[in-house]
Amino acid sequence: MTALVAAVVNPVKVVDQDALRRAISERAGGEIGWYLTTEQDPGGGQTAEAVAAGAKLVLACGGDGTVAACADALAGTGVAMAVLPDGTGNLLARNLDIPLELDEALSVAFEGADRQLDVLEADGHKFLVMAGLGFDAALIRDTDEKLKAKVGWPAYVKGFVQAVRRRRRTRYEIYLDDRPPIHRRAIGVLVGNVGQLEAGITLLPDAAPDDGQLDVILLAPRHLLDWPVLLGRILGKRPADGPQADLLRGRRARIVPDRPVPAEFDGEYLGDRSELDVRVLPGALLLRCPKR
Repeated sequence: MTALVAAVVNPVKVVDQDALRRAISERAGGEIGWYLTTEQDPGGGQTAEAVAAGAKLVLACGGDGTVAACADALAGTGVAMAVLPDGTGNLLARNLDIPLELDEALSVAFEGADRQLDVLEADGHKFLVMAGLGFDAALIRDTDEKLKAKVGWPAYVKGFVQAVRRRRRTRYEIYLDDRPPIHRRAIGVLVGNVGQLEAGITLLPDAAPDDGQLDVILLAPRHLLDWPVLLGRILGKRPADGPQADLLRGRRARIVPDRPVPAEFDGEYLGDRSELDVRVLPGALLLRCPKR
């Protein structure tokens, strides 16, 4: 008998797999497909296997990396994905009001409504939250993973301090759709599908995951005194009110730094890159969300 519900589980994030399996099986009312991610395959291959086996709903059980890998495989298939968040950031869940508590998240997974979300694609990677070059990727790179597992988002404070100390302004060329290129010196650039970070901080106040647009922010503090100004504006949801940051929107963004800089996709550091070319795939993913 085909299992119509499949769980793609990150065993590093999910400590009690037996309890999770029982909870999902009770809600599904029968057998479920059970797939464990690996270091070599964070969820894409397992999701594709589940779809090939006939799954009509895939539960992404883990953090944002697991969610992104599952979404990559599900984009364009018409098979719905639900999120059972069990990571540190859980940014997609937070942005879409998906509960972080298991029983409530399961209720959304089996009783919620499907919502068509945009997916962002860059260099063969599909992602749902944000990708960045420069500062934020260096922050992620410099954050201690063991500390993050223990204390959550406050672990980023150390990485933030290290990234500020090592800040280096880079000349970026930004190509949005068919517009003339923008030349800007900045410490980093982020491209987002949603706008909220950890601790409720909104970096991209106009971002919406179903508007067919991507949002870009250039972080351009020139000296240390600019940082409290920029942080204050971000907390006030008006980051582009001064020269410390710019906000841009479009359907495609190609960002070219004048030297290789750190890069990240949905919170995963992916080494240094000399270009980031992002486009929107409108409505490519069916995501089970709370009923509105």
